[in-house]
Amino acid sequence: MAAAGSAVGLGNIWKFPYEVGQNGGAAFLLIYILCVVLLGMPVMLSEFLIGRRARANVAGAFRKLSGGNRWVLMGLLGVVCAFFILSFYFVVAGWGIEYIYQAACNNFAGKTTDGLARFFADFSSSSFRPLLWDVVFILLTLYVVVAGVEKGIERYSKILMPFLLLILILLCVRSVTMDNASAGLAFLFKPDFSKITPTVILSALGQAFFSLSLGLGCMITYGSYIRSDNNLMRTVAQVSVLDTIVAVLSGVAIFPAVFALGIDPAQGPQLVFVTLPSVFTQMPGGYIFAILFFVLLSIAALTSTISILEIMVAFVSEEFHCSRKNAAIVTSLVIVISSALCSLSLGADTRLTLFGRTLFDWCDFLVSKILMPVGGFFIAIFVGWFCSKKDVRDELSHGAVVSEWFVNAFLFLMRFVVPIAILLIFLNELGVFDLLS
Repeated sequence: MAAAGSAVGLGNIWKFPYEVGQNGGAAFLLIYILCVVLLGMPVMLSEFLIGRRARANVAGAFRKLSGGNRWVLMGLLGVVCAFFILSFYFVVAGWGIEYIYQAACNNFAGKTTDGLARFFADFSSSSFRPLLWDVVFILLTLYVVVAGVEKGIERYSKILMPFLLLILILLCVRSVTMDNASAGLAFLFKPDFSKITPTVILSALGQAFFSLSLGLGCMITYGSYIRSDNNLMRTVAQVSVLDTIVAVLSGVAIFPAVFALGIDPAQGPQLVFVTLPSVFTQMPGGYIFAILFFVLLSIAALTSTISILEIMVAFVSEEFHCSRKNAAIVTSLVIVISSALCSLSLGADTRLTLFGRTLFDWCDFLVSKILMPVGGFFIAIFVGWFCSKKDVRDELSHGAVVSEWFVNAFLFLMRFVVPIAILLIFLNELGVFDLLS
């Protein structure tokens, strides 16, 4: 549940639907599922394998398995990536709390889509309220992480994840019972293969990779806590299936309602914070469902921020030999400063920009377009070319019977297929293919 909580986050509830909407619906979904199986699951298995074999934080794991410090930079890359993610992720998570409040006060009622867009722009660019919710979300995350893996992260994930699924299922039931909901379901599940283009394939690869929280060390950190008799392949399958189910259910909750109300599904990132409140105001019981949805969004964000902060806490506590509580407090204080700067950089009166990008945009850019693809690429290279075959075989065979052909197939994927696929994502995100065309 803790690993699933790491994978399930804003990427499933917020990003996945607008990616589907912008990339042809069911055709994108089909490619996405293939990418989860062929790319995401092998990389996740590799991260679990590294973590359990080393029994250390992300930097210590690479140091231990490589027999020196030559791969420690990879571990540090994961910690740096976690820092940049949390710097902007807490800002978006805080927006979710604001929208719970607005929904509870029924402030969406009577507003047009343009009015909701203006409200979102005014709120996100203001100074006090976004910063307040930002700090509140950081404190919530700190509280859970300080409690530890078993008493904190695992316990709360066992509560939050089923609750998240329950709310999502309720939203799905309401959405599919609206008039013309069948058009939204057809958009999501009836593929038009003419929509499949190289851009769609690469977008699906990227979404699968980022949705599963791969490449930054989350799963390496959690892998270090997994018991020796645990079947890693079964754990990977469970986490990947649950993550994909949540993403698909998010689409079922959103697209039938969007089509029922005649709204363009290709709204982009504003689909959740602008379009959906408009949907809720026009549907029976929309007041209740608006509150439920943004509670769901905040729960998904919390399960992810917990796991990402754990990367930094494990690193600081193990590398600097301090208590878990002190490590969590110190890292949270640093994040409060960086996240506050990201939030304030969106303000209309601030000038925290560089080359036309705000600090918020730079953190997002560094994570999604550089650090995570690079991290995933080198994790695949490390397992495929630098881990001993014996270590790989031993970890795969704990709690399972593994044949030699499976080990060879897995290593082939990590040596060739996965690195090439991630490299394509990386080049596409940097715009290399656009330059070539």
